[in-house]
Amino acid sequence: MQKTDLATAAVGDIHGCSDALTVLLEKLQDRIHTLVFLGDYVDRGPNSKEVIATILQWKKIKEMTIVPLMGNHDLLFLQYLQGNPSPFFFEVGGMQTLASYGLAPESSKQEIKREVPPQHIAFLQSLPLWWQDQHAIYVHAGLEPGRHLSQQGSHWCLWNCKPFDQCTFDFGKPVVFGHRVYPKPLIMPERIGIDTGAVYGGQLSAVLLPKREIISVPVSL
Repeated sequence: MQKTDLATAAVGDIHGCSDALTVLLEKLQDRIHTLVFLGDYVDRGPNSKEVIATILQWKKIKEMTIVPLMGNHDLLFLQYLQGNPSPFFFEVGGMQTLASYGLAPESSKQEIKREVPPQHIAFLQSLPLWWQDQHAIYVHAGLEPGRHLSQQGSHWCLWNCKPFDQCTFDFGKPVVFGHRVYPKPLIMPERIGIDTGAVYGGQLSAVLLPKREIISVPVSL
């Protein structure tokens, strides 16, 4: 397969499901030149640390473009690491994230510094809100209608509570998003929702563009 035939893959919310991520990446690796992660690497599932480690390893060894985006759960974890935790973090799966690093809510700053690799903190700090290529715009939760990409804020990109599949605004390209769980990938002309509830007993899914092919793997927790 020539490089020009290879696709862009966008991966939905992983939420600590590292085993499924490994299987999915094995299915994707020979078919893509660009890999976009739509965020929410941590919380709820058992292996948040391993998920981030896997993505960092791929960025190090794979000769392809790899773009991890920020998710709302990743922001909550980063705020905890920066000493400004939201109580919401512990209510939405943060306990599982801390456990994967050998931490607890009452862990000291010294314990956090010892257990969380600096590369993981740098990873979280580096995550952009959105990305685009010739095929689509990629974002975790959604985009604010009528606002230029350069002006999009974290509230919409990370937390959008409105059903983004009902948004009729034309952003100029299809928008691929996660955050909202669907029983199977949502494929619409201008919207592609790819969070299929990996951590809720569903599957971990990716969409390959431009053909819009879906690759999903089961999750065992």
